[in-house]
Amino acid sequence: MKCIVGLGNIGKRFELTRHNIGFEVIDHLIERQHFKMDKQKFKAAYTIERIGNEKVMLVEPLTMMNLSGEAVAPLMDYYNIDTEDLLVLYDDLDLSQGQVRLRQKGSAGGHNGMKSIIKMIGTDQFKRIRIGVGRPTNGMSVPDYVLQKFSKEEMKVMEKVIEHAAYAVEDYIETSDFDNVMNKYNGEVN
Repeated sequence: MKCIVGLGNIGKRFELTRHNIGFEVIDHLIERQHFKMDKQKFKAAYTIERIGNEKVMLVEPLTMMNLSGEAVAPLMDYYNIDTEDLLVLYDDLDLSQGQVRLRQKGSAGGHNGMKSIIKMIGTDQFKRIRIGVGRPTNGMSVPDYVLQKFSKEEMKVMEKVIEHAAYAVEDYIETSDFDNVMNKYNGEVN
């Protein structure tokens, strides 16, 4: 079973913020596939469904971002999910808005949600989709910036990015060929 985790913060005030882009992709997948987020356990909301011939778990941690590993690690243990089958979607300040970067493994790159997952599962050897949100340019602090909602103009771009990332997830689930999916989906979304 593949485990697809979107990172974000729970609560209405965090909806459509830069930090919640991982949740947005999971929500988009659930809506497009006509699934329901129908389970809650281990500090996570999730569903287990089939996409094509593959069983897949779509997950949104119910912790705050910085504690995401407290949801992911117990779920992986309970369902006996190998790190090879884990894919995490999250916001990335080092990529400009509209960029998507898929990677087989890597460091947390300063992202506290990823730091938590890496710490709790004991490895950084898992797949991820980094979604560019850019950096603040007006002197705004990084925490204020990532917790700020996208403007209407930005949302036009981000809706395409969310759809692009969701297609990448579906392609990976259906083919299990992450190298090919990386080649196909890495880059700027227009």
